[in-house]
Amino acid sequence: MPWLQVRLAISPEQAETYEDAFLEVGAVSVTFMDAEDQPIFEPELNTTPLWSHTHLLALFEDGTDAAVLAHMELLTGGPLPEHHSEVIEDQDWERSWMDNFQPMRFGQRLWIVPSWHAAPEPDAVNLLLDPGLAFGTGTHPTTALCLEWLDGQDLTDSHVLDFGCGSGILAIAALLLGAKEAVGTDIDVQALEASRDNAGRNHIPEDKFPLYLPEQLPQVQADVLVANILAGPLVSLAPQLSSLVKPGGRLALSGILAEQGEDVAAAYAKDFELDPIANRDGWVRISGRRR
Repeated sequence: MPWLQVRLAISPEQAETYEDAFLEVGAVSVTFMDAEDQPIFEPELNTTPLWSHTHLLALFEDGTDAAVLAHMELLTGGPLPEHHSEVIEDQDWERSWMDNFQPMRFGQRLWIVPSWHAAPEPDAVNLLLDPGLAFGTGTHPTTALCLEWLDGQDLTDSHVLDFGCGSGILAIAALLLGAKEAVGTDIDVQALEASRDNAGRNHIPEDKFPLYLPEQLPQVQADVLVANILAGPLVSLAPQLSSLVKPGGRLALSGILAEQGEDVAAAYAKDFELDPIANRDGWVRISGRRR
């Protein structure tokens, strides 16, 4: 069955008004999409932030009268923002969504493989991970930078700390690459649950990947610390994160825009011999070895 899709260009302030109006006139679904590829990271709990330029997509059953848009104007009290309507053919929506996520290779050994795909290289290090609510599936440059860095390290028998573990992708990758233990911590209980689920999917024993809220984190000194969060917290937490790395231990930080790289590096330069900053698509990774 074909569908009628209406796309509106809106601001975040207009979102609730137009969402309610579209549902009132019979839309079967309303979706918000980024109009300008603007990333949003780590929203506050119980919030749904929107992009400064957002597209609202409303889906109607085929045969919906075009007068529905006139009805929208009555409900919202004025002319519609810039909009476009089109008829789209029915498809296997679940399959279409799944096809957007293909296995991805990072470095020489590591693959991230959705559960519905066969591993392209069965003898490689294959991490099974499906897209989910927690941040971190490997598709963003910050995650990719950290995964490639981990792939290039000798992690044999090392103790790893993933600070802001999200989906657990970095800690699980470290374990599959040879780490003895990876500790994960995150402020979001849902992220810890996602990490636990993903560890189970990859047959990681619970005792090799203990998970904590930050206030519960025991005193540890890791051989390797990874933190893919945000530049502001990385700067403010620099004394704490530095203290969590053993002398001679290694550090990798990301979630940092290119223009923020020097400030973050400066916060760690006293305690670490830093590598050249790695850059990808406007995002950077800072790494080094504890003095």
